[in-house]
Amino acid sequence: MGSQTSMTMMTGTRTYRSIWISDVHLGTRGCKAEFLLDFLKNTESDYLYLVGDIIDGWRLRRSWYWPQAHNDVVQKVLRKARKGTKVTFVPGNHDEFAREYTEYNFGEIVVMDEVVHEMADGRRFLIMHGDQFDGVVKYAKWLAHLGDHAYTAALVLNHWFNWCGRKLGFDYWSLSAYLKNKVKNAVQFINRFEEAMAEVARQRGVEGVICGHIHHAELRQIDTITYANDGDWVESCTALVEHADGQLEIIRWAESRQLSLFDGQLGAARPKQSAQSPEPACEFSSSPMRGFLKSMGSFVRLAR
Repeated sequence: MGSQTSMTMMTGTRTYRSIWISDVHLGTRGCKAEFLLDFLKNTESDYLYLVGDIIDGWRLRRSWYWPQAHNDVVQKVLRKARKGTKVTFVPGNHDEFAREYTEYNFGEIVVMDEVVHEMADGRRFLIMHGDQFDGVVKYAKWLAHLGDHAYTAALVLNHWFNWCGRKLGFDYWSLSAYLKNKVKNAVQFINRFEEAMAEVARQRGVEGVICGHIHHAELRQIDTITYANDGDWVESCTALVEHADGQLEIIRWAESRQLSLFDGQLGAARPKQSAQSPEPACEFSSSPMRGFLKSMGSFVRLAR
C-alpha cells in the first residue's frame, strides 16, 4: 500500500499509514470484541501493531471463555496480514506465552519483544507493551494477579451499576476510569509509568515511545520525547493512528461511531455492518474453538 489520505470517501473506510491497538483482552467478558471488529472492518493501514495483552492468557487459564466475536477478531487480523498489511505482535504480560517465540512468523504476523517504527516524517518510535517498567508486574507477579482479580471485580460492579443507571436514564459511567483520574496513587503511578517510558526512549536514542498496559490513552510531549499510549478495548475503545504525513492521533472509536457502551458492556448488540461491503464469514465460524485453533495453527507448528 502507498501513502493515502486518512479517509477514502467512496467507501467510508478510514485509511492510515499505521495503527496501534493493545489491551484487547480476548478471552474475557469485558472485551469489546464487537467494537474492535467494527474498527478493523472500517480501517485499513500499511502497518498494524498489536501492542500486547491481545489475548488474556491469565484469564483463559482460569476459565475458558471464547465467543464467536473473539474468534472473528483473530480471523480479521489474519486476513489483513494475508492481504498485505504488515502486522507485528508485541506481546504483553497477559499474553506473555508468545514471548518465547519472538522473531517467529505465524500467519504472516511477526512476533517481536519490541520494535522501532519509523514515521513518515522520519521520527523513530520505540514500540513495547510497557509491563517491563511496571514494578508490580516485574517483581511481584502474585500482586499483579491479585490486581487483575480486583480489576475484574471492578468491571463486574461497573456492569451492574450501569445496568441500573441505564434503567434510570443516566449516561454510561466508568468506575475504573474515575478511580484512575481521581485516586492520588493511581495518578502518581500513571505519571511515573509515562516518565519511565519516556526515559527508556531517550536512552535508546529515539524520538518517541508507543505502549499500552495501563489502559489509559494518552498522547503528549515529555521534554523531547513524544509519549503515546493507545489505550484499551475493554472500556475506552481507543487506538493510536499515524496519518500519511506522520502525525499521530488517538481515535476514540465508540465515540466517533456513536456506539453504545451500554450495549458493549452487556454484549447485547453488534455494530451494524455496511450493506455496501459485507464481511465474508470466517472459516469454521460455527465453532469458535476450531476457528481459533486454525488461526493459531502455524504458530503452534513453529513451537514444536
